Amino acid sequence: MKTVVVESPAKAKTINKYLGKDYKVLASFGHVRDLPSKNGSVDPDNDFAMIWEVDSDAKKRIKDIADATKSSDELILATDPDREGEAISWHVLELLKAKRGVMKDVTVKRVVFNEITKSAILQAMDAPRDIDEPLVDAYLARRALDYLVGFNLSPVLWRKLPGSRSAGRVQSVSLRLICDRELEIEQFKAEEYWTVEVNLSTQAKDKFTAQLHILNGDKLKKFTLTTAEQAAAAEKAISDARFTISNVISKPAKRYPAPPFTTSTLQQEAARKLGFNAQRTMRCAQKIYEVGLITYMRTDGVSIAQEALHSCRDVIGAEYGKNYVPAKPRFYKTKAKNAQEAHEAIRPTDLKRLPKNISVQDDDQRRLYDLIWKRTIASQMAEANFERTTADILSEDGKCGLRATGSVQVFDGFLRLYQEGRDDVEGDENDKRLPKLTQGEGVSQNKVTPNQHFTQPPPRFTEASLVKKMEELGIGRPSTYASVLTVLRDRNYVVMDKGRFVPEDKGRLVTSFLQNYFAKYVEFDFTANMEELLDKVSNGDIPWKNVLADFWREFHTAIEGTKDLRVSEVLEKLNQVLAPFIFPEKEDGSNPRACPKCDDGILSLKTSRYGAFIGCSHYPDCNYTRKMNSDGDAEDNGNRVLGLDPESGMEVTVRTGRFGPYIQLGEPVEKEKPKRSSVPKGMDAATIELDKALKLLALPRVVGAHPEDGKEIKTAIGRYGPYVAHSGIFASLKDPEDVFNLGLNHAVELLAEAKKKKGGSAEPLRELGNHPEDSEPIRVFEGRYGPYVKHNRTNATIPKDKDPKTITLEEAVELIKARAAKGKKKPAAKKKAAPKKKAAPKKKTAPKKKTKA
Repeated sequence: MKTVVVESPAKAKTINKYLGKDYKVLASFGHVRDLPSKNGSVDPDNDFAMIWEVDSDAKKRIKDIADATKSSDELILATDPDREGEAISWHVLELLKAKRGVMKDVTVKRVVFNEITKSAILQAMDAPRDIDEPLVDAYLARRALDYLVGFNLSPVLWRKLPGSRSAGRVQSVSLRLICDRELEIEQFKAEEYWTVEVNLSTQAKDKFTAQLHILNGDKLKKFTLTTAEQAAAAEKAISDARFTISNVISKPAKRYPAPPFTTSTLQQEAARKLGFNAQRTMRCAQKIYEVGLITYMRTDGVSIAQEALHSCRDVIGAEYGKNYVPAKPRFYKTKAKNAQEAHEAIRPTDLKRLPKNISVQDDDQRRLYDLIWKRTIASQMAEANFERTTADILSEDGKCGLRATGSVQVFDGFLRLYQEGRDDVEGDENDKRLPKLTQGEGVSQNKVTPNQHFTQPPPRFTEASLVKKMEELGIGRPSTYASVLTVLRDRNYVVMDKGRFVPEDKGRLVTSFLQNYFAKYVEFDFTANMEELLDKVSNGDIPWKNVLADFWREFHTAIEGTKDLRVSEVLEKLNQVLAPFIFPEKEDGSNPRACPKCDDGILSLKTSRYGAFIGCSHYPDCNYTRKMNSDGDAEDNGNRVLGLDPESGMEVTVRTGRFGPYIQLGEPVEKEKPKRSSVPKGMDAATIELDKALKLLALPRVVGAHPEDGKEIKTAIGRYGPYVAHSGIFASLKDPEDVFNLGLNHAVELLAEAKKKKGGSAEPLRELGNHPEDSEPIRVFEGRYGPYVKHNRTNATIPKDKDPKTITLEEAVELIKARAAKGKKKPAAKKKAAPKKKAAPKKKTAPKKKTKA
């Protein structure tokens, strides 16, 4: 028997079909151990010794693998063919070695395959190798670096910048990209310019459009016309002139297909064409890889295997015709920085498996397979051919010139199947089609239109354009992009607005702090150079601990340098750095940091556990507060900002939901919902002020103790309006102000009335005694449908054959138990447990090892 270890159950199921009865395929369910989030998991003072922790679920899986390995003569580690896959195999093997007697007389083999097909797996089984130690070293170095940065830098943020969540080696640099782009947008000053469009007709009455190209004998530049007056003068010059076509040039042009997908380009195109974020894309790709439909989806390579090339060409010929098959196969080379091209591009395992023929039920997976298939096939199709035409049209005196451009598609080639998406591009003038134009032919004017334009700021990043930028700069690895972008959103450092990243105040604050106190570690070059060093480690060129030692020496010094920093110093520094953003210049020239409430105070950044805000230096005498990027006015999203909660520093807003207006404190943090309170009918949400909103958020309000049982009476606002409550009895309040002002005596009266209306006498017929389990009273009541016994919130009808006057406590307890059991849902039927094996005699376990130290 041979034991095979893979990552996932789906992959195990697929492989098991191909290997037969002599193999037992087990899943590790991903990584089996990790560095615990506590001090000392990586010890720089002990040669970067690393202590690993195995969680309870992984312990069970390792036990299953160990049990299978004991009765095997071979252990085959068949995890993914990348750094993470190599690390999982190494971890599994290290844990098995630590178990006494498991690896005795067992041969260990490492096999890798790029696709989960029968031929690929059988070939891999015939070509085993040892675990790639340099690749494991690169994993260890990367994992240690991430731990050292996150575990040492995040606490500095918590202490010096309360409300911050975390920092990370790649995460913080990615956040800087988003914040830098936002700063560019804010500092951008739009410039006005004009173009002039002329609608013309040939002598054959065919219409076309040209642009003003020459004015007063000079070639027009983008900012030649910057005012309406200049544009009007140009319009008059054109209208007064007679034009003739002076030159017509037609040139052939070709357009070539994009290479097959890498991890990065797949994420980009899935974002553009399918609207998937990186995480969704990788999750779908993982699923269709595990069932054998595509090759491995974590790759920087753009080449595909020879047999796949030939298969591509066969499919193109059969589906689209021989003229779509180029004379030679296409070969591609990657342009990405720090690319690792050891693996093939992402492609279907069988190109003849058309998207319409795959048996996949999940719509996302079908759409992603369709995208991968089209991209792969298109990459081997013939180029598209165009004829591009440029016509120059001159006035009789040569002082005014127009230019018309257009193109005609002669052969669609790969465009018949697929066209690569692009980010933030304007329409191409060359895409227009021109009529037949002849040199020397006169043209007539139909209409002259001056068009006003303004230069546009750089666009915010989409998921696709951010991934592309990260890849260009060599920040992180494409396989980590999905998790990095997810962390930024989960930490509330960024939000998505119409599919684009917008930095939150918290994100900008963290970025400014790091740029001022840890500048080196958020530099793009530093991060890219670190990736290059890690690549050298994986190639076996440099020892991994040397990389860690060089990094730690300087990083530890930077951390130590912040120990004496006061929060007030940090905030004043950030006041200066962020001044254009948080204290913009005023039109009247007055001090933008002057407090608008007390006039004396100076506005400054303040922090709370929920984040930063702007407050007055004279607090608590002056309680003026506002958001970092707001003057307190209503936001564009329709939420009315009332101010900030003095205790938390969080923003208090009035919003409208499906059940009407409500008050909200702050914004969601990860999966934690913000505190909310409904605005009751009769209270005008349009005029509500901060003080009243804070009272609503403080609900429920304790009115006092009920004189009968000493339990609390509370007022609150529910879905149906304000109410007072006590021990399961609820009474509505007519005036919403009563929720704040209701007195104890009035509350007791209202509750007594509500108790009577509930369906019977407010007074019990009999007191039977206390329930033996919780000592709560059991009473007999007369209800609308007859007598019943009551215990807490459980009511049980007294049967007709029993007299409520003589029923005993024991009988009442049985009735209540039966009623409570009837009200519960039936528990799901449990699977029959397998008979337990006899426990083996306990063995002494080996002590925990510090591995790879």
